Amino acid sequence: MKAHFIKADHVTDFIKDGSTVATVGMTLVGASEAILKEIEESFLNTGHPRNLTLVHSAGQSDRKDGIQHFAHEGLVTRIIGSHWGLQPRWMDMIANNKVEAFCLPQGQIAQLYRSMACGLPGKMSKAGLGTFVDPRIEGGKMNERSKELEDLSEIIHYDEEEYMFYKKIPLDVCIIRGTTADEMGNISMEEEAMKLEVLPAVLATKRFGGKVIVQVKRVAETGALHPKNIVVPGVFVDAIVVCENPEEDHRQTSSWYYDPSYSGDLRVPQDSIPPLSLTIRKFIGRRAMLEIKKGDVINLGTGIPNDVIGKIANEEGVSNDFMITVESGIYGGVQAGGIDFGIGQNAYAMLSHVDQMDYYNGAGVDVTFMGAGELDGEGNVNATKMGPLCTGAGGFIDITQNAKKVVFCATFNTGGAKIGFENSQVKIEEDGSIKKMVLKVSQISFNGQLAREKGQEVLFVTERAVFKLVKEGVMLIEIAPGVDLQKDVLDQMDFQPIISSELKVMDNRLFEDGVFGINEIMAD
Repeated sequence: MKAHFIKADHVTDFIKDGSTVATVGMTLVGASEAILKEIEESFLNTGHPRNLTLVHSAGQSDRKDGIQHFAHEGLVTRIIGSHWGLQPRWMDMIANNKVEAFCLPQGQIAQLYRSMACGLPGKMSKAGLGTFVDPRIEGGKMNERSKELEDLSEIIHYDEEEYMFYKKIPLDVCIIRGTTADEMGNISMEEEAMKLEVLPAVLATKRFGGKVIVQVKRVAETGALHPKNIVVPGVFVDAIVVCENPEEDHRQTSSWYYDPSYSGDLRVPQDSIPPLSLTIRKFIGRRAMLEIKKGDVINLGTGIPNDVIGKIANEEGVSNDFMITVESGIYGGVQAGGIDFGIGQNAYAMLSHVDQMDYYNGAGVDVTFMGAGELDGEGNVNATKMGPLCTGAGGFIDITQNAKKVVFCATFNTGGAKIGFENSQVKIEEDGSIKKMVLKVSQISFNGQLAREKGQEVLFVTERAVFKLVKEGVMLIEIAPGVDLQKDVLDQMDFQPIISSELKVMDNRLFEDGVFGINEIMAD
């Protein structure tokens, strides 16, 4: 058997107008840039392929590349994905009704591939109930153009309990990336920084008679690759594109071409990873970390958590006292964050995206740290849509609904805020123009009522105040030194929180430059 190798400009021979195309990646990790660019160029030059449905589980861009190449009116008619926070053109198209747009939880899409692959009509799950993806609320429809469309999910009952049922999405084409292909078409991923959901997406496509196109860096002789390292057997591959310019179009991640410490092939000295300077974001991360106990398994979401918590743990020398995980399947290490979200330097283990979501949806982590945009008095949190711009859920819903403790990390308000430190106190020079503590969140990404009913522990950590979700609502439990309770906290909120009778002042050690001694604080 021989693999079918093609040039990138022949990729569109496999994609008919109106096709449903699935792409696999996260941020720019796993992005098949040479293929995506060719599809874009073909559409701009010929008008074809057109009217595609684009399906993707994770966000796949670094603000300029990845599936941003598909963000053209007419190229894609419908997008079904989870996250567009690093995809400004997609957020603009969705906000301006230039595309039908559905947002589903990241883990549910990745796991739906597996359900489709084994012949099922869809996937049932608790993830999504009571949030904007619930068909009784918004059904994941992200703009006016989508509101009258058929739902992609429904509510079902089993054993007297409610579940979401995510319907199958027949796939015509799947685009994936590997590192090496042998002459038979067997695909390995040795230099990739994530395992992702490659095989389930491939098998789901094959279930519907679709085509699988793979981008690789190089070709090996048949039999040269270790069979345990094969991620996709060649019998499932229809065409292979060998990337002609890998430094540009087959980068390990957006910020660098290849670093073996992110694919598990090298461990760099821990003290070579530079510490962060003390900023508001680092301060919030420090306070949030006080919610960890030794031995906990934790998750880091996008934004403040992924950008600072792993680096603080490394700086404090406590990285081995608990286990950091990321939704991409990374265990341990120090997270890159930002446009390189999802990868870990010096990781201890790397699972597939689908397997990781099994853990998050089932047992659930001990503590998850997540970013947030709005909080209301019911404990509802919006992290998915701010005004007309929708970042989407990513893995937020999958993870927060099942974690034993949820710690939201965010600045108290936004829009021009100027906040610093002086004499071990928070100094508010200017408040932001946009409040985050609102009467009613504009979209329910996290349902506070459901969390209270099941007794989930939930905190909201900011630079000036810490709130806790209690049975009666949202309780203020801490303020930062230097902060005026009335002027700087209560007057900046649209709802009145419950004020704890034991209101505390944050620990002064959080303001220390260098190591602040989290071990000692946790032991107090």
